[in-house]
Amino acid sequence: MNTREVMELYQQYVMPTYTQLPICLIKGEGSFVWDLDGKKYLDFFPGWAVSGLGHRPKLVVRAIINQSKKLFHVSNNYMSMQQPLLAKAIIENSFYGKVFFANSGAEANEAAIKLARKYGEGKRYEIITMNKSFHGRTIATIAATGQDKVKKGFYPLPEGFKSVPFNNLSALNEAITDKTIAIMLELIQGEGGINIADASYIHALRKLCNEKNILLIFDEVQTGMGRTGKMFAFKHYGIEPDVMTLAKSLGGGVPIGCMVASAEIANVLDAGSHASTFGGSPLICAASLAVFETIEKDKLLDNCNNMGTYLMDRLNILKDKFDIITEVRGKGLMIGVELSINGTDIVNECLKRGLLINCTQQNILRMLPPLSIKKSHVNKAVSILTKSIKEVLKK
Repeated sequence: MNTREVMELYQQYVMPTYTQLPICLIKGEGSFVWDLDGKKYLDFFPGWAVSGLGHRPKLVVRAIINQSKKLFHVSNNYMSMQQPLLAKAIIENSFYGKVFFANSGAEANEAAIKLARKYGEGKRYEIITMNKSFHGRTIATIAATGQDKVKKGFYPLPEGFKSVPFNNLSALNEAITDKTIAIMLELIQGEGGINIADASYIHALRKLCNEKNILLIFDEVQTGMGRTGKMFAFKHYGIEPDVMTLAKSLGGGVPIGCMVASAEIANVLDAGSHASTFGGSPLICAASLAVFETIEKDKLLDNCNNMGTYLMDRLNILKDKFDIITEVRGKGLMIGVELSINGTDIVNECLKRGLLINCTQQNILRMLPPLSIKKSHVNKAVSILTKSIKEVLKK
């Protein structure tokens, strides 16, 4: 098959829910992928951060192969060894509590929403989220998402959600009512444009939630598993949430999501109140355990901090060269380059030259390279980006 034939199959048999670029990827290794025509790309946006360790990390591949020889799936009515071992690894690296396993970030956030509402005992059910947030594509998580564009065509949405401006404590205080049960936010908004929560804001939220018995929920679907230079982004702030959701990099390339709840509320969802058929299967949990092993063994948190600083420095040099770059921001290897123009043409030009990046909010170039990248990868990416910007400006 060639790329055209694959494209025709998509058009004939696959629902058009994605805006797809005209390349068919067939192989990945580390920071690189190859398409059907043999062209090699440096991947600085590996599956919306799903392949956070790079493509086909060795220990994850080995874990999947070994587990596949024993058992793929088992009903959650029975026990398996891998699930509690993974839960233990998550808790030991985050905060004391318990874990519910699902298949995606949206499902993890659905679980968090259900836990919050059950905790409210029918009297409190409102959840406050942030403008420009993104929490998933299910009917409840788009209601929670603070972006109108994801909600079009799906009204009426479930009630009980309201969004306020990010990093604005007075707006948040005004939104709280006697029905408020939780505040849910990303510490760094990914789809929203790499917007970072202020430390003073997060500390004020923790104090406020303690005083009013409101749950503080951190959506770490994109920021978790080392993306920001610490295992979880909340560790930059010196406080703990009541609930945390994870997915994306947690599986090293295979689908898994989970919700972590503090010990005080972990038993709110009791037997029969929530479930996931595929959640926490032996195969996927074995892969995820290998992710933790790889991050520790290869010292990827240190590499994330070092390469994140290096990439930010290189991009700020680029900012001095091009007036269209108005700001470079981020933490670790979660970086946004804000432009004064639409960024789509630059993304497409980078694609032609062998670099995969993303544009969100129309004018923010988003980079989420693997935690394992090297200086040579950063240099190559910045070189391609420089040439691409020059070409777009010339046109």
